[in-house]
Amino acid sequence: QVQLVESGGGLVQDGGSLRLSCAASGRTFSTKSMGWFRQAPGKEREFVAAISWSGDTTYYTDSVKGRFTISRDNGKNTVYLQMNRMKPEDTAVYYCAAGKIFYRSSTYYSPNQYDYWGQGTQVTVSS
Repeated sequence: QVQLVESGGGLVQDGGSLRLSCAASGRTFSTKSMGWFRQAPGKEREFVAAISWSGDTTYYTDSVKGRFTISRDNGKNTVYLQMNRMKPEDTAVYYCAAGKIFYRSSTYYSPNQYDYWGQGTQVTVSS
């Protein structure tokens, strides 16, 4: 069983930065693929970024490439999402998720492949 707790959300101005953290319980964090998803009001949950269990491979949705960076510290059981040059369209509830070791890159993008989810943290970007 893995429990995930996000933190770091808040209100930021257009062009600003935030860093989200997701702390995981359990001894199996280092064997988990980790992802960040977001859900805006009235929209479906969408993929934002993901990182392999070892941290050597990362994936991003096109709209955040070059602005967001996902990373992990397996010693601290934590995954991060550094968000720079933020835009009002980044406004959403952000969720971190944990899954098994994924062997196909396409798996990282699907929320159905993740087994554990955090409660979410609100991110609001004002224009």
